[in-house]
Amino acid sequence: MKNNISHRLAGLLLSAALSTSAWAAPAEPGPMFVVQSGRIAVPADSPLRQRLQVTAVGEQAGRHALSVPAVVEADPARVVAVAPPLTGRLLALHVGLGDTVRRGQPLATVSSPDFGQAMAEAEKAADALALAEHALQRARGVQALGANAGKDMEAAEAAQRDAAAEDRRARDRVATLSGGAKIDPRTRALVVLAPVSGTVTALTAGVGAFLNDATAPIMTVSGLDRVFVTAQVPEQALGALSAGATVDVTLVALPGVTLHGKSLRASPVLEPDTRRAKVRIPFDNADGRLRPNMFATATFAVPDAGGVTVPPSALLMNNDSTTVLVEVAPWTFVRRVVEIGAEDDQAVRVVSGLKRGDRVVTRGGVLLND
Repeated sequence: MKNNISHRLAGLLLSAALSTSAWAAPAEPGPMFVVQSGRIAVPADSPLRQRLQVTAVGEQAGRHALSVPAVVEADPARVVAVAPPLTGRLLALHVGLGDTVRRGQPLATVSSPDFGQAMAEAEKAADALALAEHALQRARGVQALGANAGKDMEAAEAAQRDAAAEDRRARDRVATLSGGAKIDPRTRALVVLAPVSGTVTALTAGVGAFLNDATAPIMTVSGLDRVFVTAQVPEQALGALSAGATVDVTLVALPGVTLHGKSLRASPVLEPDTRRAKVRIPFDNADGRLRPNMFATATFAVPDAGGVTVPPSALLMNNDSTTVLVEVAPWTFVRRVVEIGAEDDQAVRVVSGLKRGDRVVTRGGVLLND
């Protein structure tokens, strides 16, 4: 009987022990990485080993892409400010903002008191010349009959010469004051003609306005069949650019379209507010799809001096410094500050801090950036 009780008690104790063992807490996982004396070690059982990629860096020479903001501008040589020939009143506008005009097409009609006076003087001079020529003809006829003194003939000739000179002066003044405008013979008003073919891109006066400044334009006509895409290039990149550099241009207004052009010489003066220089890329625009002030991006193919390159994913920010994680032993890394140069979407040139053959973390480094 006692033996049965002892066996039962032993069984119960064994079951309790097994139950306790089954419900014991699992062992804690090891650390993801260990930092000691500036070194970051990734243990063999760390899942980070599956998420990190370590690559040996190499040297790369060639070209990289430099993308800068740009804007479409009219060719300054094809932009003409149309001013009135004289002060006066704007009687009519024959075109509106945005209209396409041809060279010689009427743009506006201006009535000017000064021009009216010049016209009256020219008409008076023409009448005086006609009278002087008639008197000269009569004097010649009388002289042919032998009934005219020599001094009378000389006086008639002098009067005709004076009248002709005054007529030329008056007509020249009319031509100068008209400034190439067409004269309306009925009203003596000036019809301003388009100096070039293009588009009316600005209009600064309305019908009935008094134009009291003959140097102030009443409108602007821009030839838009050839335009510039003007890129804003930072001063540190100017040394790598030269006239004739290949440029790809994309525009917000034309998604999916890339224009290919060649740059002109960079502006010799930097913009004071941006410290950038304007680099213009000319484009033919016969179809008019490029409009002034469109936003664009200009991408230049800039030659590299060569050097160590890493993918952008290898760069980490640490205390306002750009760093990379360099492998100094298998799965052991140290942080190294680097200075970077030219970059694009695929590669970043490292100016200092790395050498060819260094192995760096190129993927997943942010997991160690603690």
